[in-house]
Amino acid sequence: MKVLAISASPRVGGNSDVLCDQFLKGAKEAGHDTEKIQIRNQKINPCLACYACLKNGVCAIDDDMEEIQQKMIHAEIIVLSVPVYFYSMNAQMKMVIDRCITHYKEMKNKQFYFVVTAADPNRNAVDETIAGFRGFLCCLPEALEMEIIYGTGAWDKGDVFKHPAFEQAYEIGNKL
Repeated sequence: MKVLAISASPRVGGNSDVLCDQFLKGAKEAGHDTEKIQIRNQKINPCLACYACLKNGVCAIDDDMEEIQQKMIHAEIIVLSVPVYFYSMNAQMKMVIDRCITHYKEMKNKQFYFVVTAADPNRNAVDETIAGFRGFLCCLPEALEMEIIYGTGAWDKGDVFKHPAFEQAYEIGNKL
């Protein structure tokens, strides 16, 4: 299967980025075709709400989102990996989700996995982030939420290496 991971970590080797890599490592070792998009390396602008895309199917903004959306359309499994900032998903991931308006109806029959990290050790610290992801999936035809990898209690870069989520991310990817 084609597995696409979208990592919203602004830090190279950040905690959510590391868990994303672990998931992909497991999936690749299980024989799946994997790809990772690091949002920090992409040129993505916020939606202008001009709705040109709804009129002609083409976004008025010329940046990397068209290519990202095409990869999302062709993937069977999508991993959304994000650090939690102030109890919500970071702006980088939200911008990607908002820009999916152009082709969201074409993103059908996808399985989604969520990878979330937060400084707060309580799982309920990521509730708003998960709610945001679920709201996105509600708009996609036949989207399935599969599993959530919780990297809570990971503040400093590298904290996740000694977190149970480190092995869990690999195992979930490996059993796809």
